[in-house]
Amino acid sequence: MPLSTEMVGQQIPPLQHQVDARWLMAYAAGLNDNLDCYMDTTAGSVIAHPVFPVCPEWPVILKLRDMAGGQTLSPEEAARGVHAAHDLHIHQPIKAGDRIQTTATMIGINQIKPGAAYTLRLDTHDASDGTLLAQTYQLGIYRGVKISGDNTTVETPPAQPELSDLDNGLVETIDVGAGAAHVYTECARIWNPIHTDRKIAIDAGLPDIILHGTATLALAISSLVKRYAGGNPRLVKRLGGRFAAMVLLPSQIKVVSNISGDTISFQVQNAQGDLAVSKGYMVLG
Repeated sequence: MPLSTEMVGQQIPPLQHQVDARWLMAYAAGLNDNLDCYMDTTAGSVIAHPVFPVCPEWPVILKLRDMAGGQTLSPEEAARGVHAAHDLHIHQPIKAGDRIQTTATMIGINQIKPGAAYTLRLDTHDASDGTLLAQTYQLGIYRGVKISGDNTTVETPPAQPELSDLDNGLVETIDVGAGAAHVYTECARIWNPIHTDRKIAIDAGLPDIILHGTATLALAISSLVKRYAGGNPRLVKRLGGRFAAMVLLPSQIKVVSNISGDTISFQVQNAQGDLAVSKGYMVLG
C-alpha cells in the first residue's frame, strides 16, 4: 500500500535516555576511536562522539508506525526502506550524566523516481532544562513504494554546505574488521538484523551482512576530527552526507577529504571503489 502523507506534521512523543560513561565509551571504542575526551573518566565527564546522537534517535525512528497513517506499508514494503541522507547539527555535545529526550517529527513525504521519500526532523534535548543538544534531518526512501496524496512538506531542511572539489583530496584508508557490524550494533544499541544476521541479510536481497551507514559515517568523522580538528570533537557543529554503496565485511574504506574555511568536504569509497558516502561534510565552529 502507499505511504500515507497523513503522517506529515505528526510527532513521536519524547523518549528519554540516561546517558552514562559506559555507553559513550562503548560507542567510541566500537569505532576504534580512543581519544581521551571519549574515554578518560579522570578528566571530568566524558563526551559523546559527534555521531552518537544516532543512538538515542534509533528507538524513536522505530516508533514511526505509531503515527496515524504509519501502518499502511506491508512488512515487505517496510523492508525496502533505506537511510538515504543524514544532516546532523550539534548545538552542544552530549556528555556522561545527561538525561536526554528525543522526538521525531515527520516534515515531508514526497514521491520521487526511486520510491516514497520521507524527511524526519529528530530533536534531542536536555530533559532537565530543555536545551537543544542535537537536531538531525534524515532522508529515507521506501524503494518502489508509492505515496497517497500529493507531495507534502511542512518544513524545508537547511541548505547543504558548499562543498569543495575532491579531485586532489587527502586519502586515508581504514580497515573494517569482519565483526565491525556486530560490535557497532552492541555499542551503539542500534539493532537491525541485516547488519548481524547473514540469513536475514541474504533473504532481504543483500549479498551478505553490511556495515551500518551511520557506522561508515562515524568512522570517517573520527578520521576527520583527528586530521582537521586537532582531535577536539567539541569543534564539530554539523556533519552529514548521502548514503549509497554498501560496505561488506571484512574490507577497507577510503576517506577522501579537503577543507575550505570551516567546512571539510569528504567522501567514503568502499573496497570496490564505489561511494558509500557521497557529498559528505563536517563543519567546524
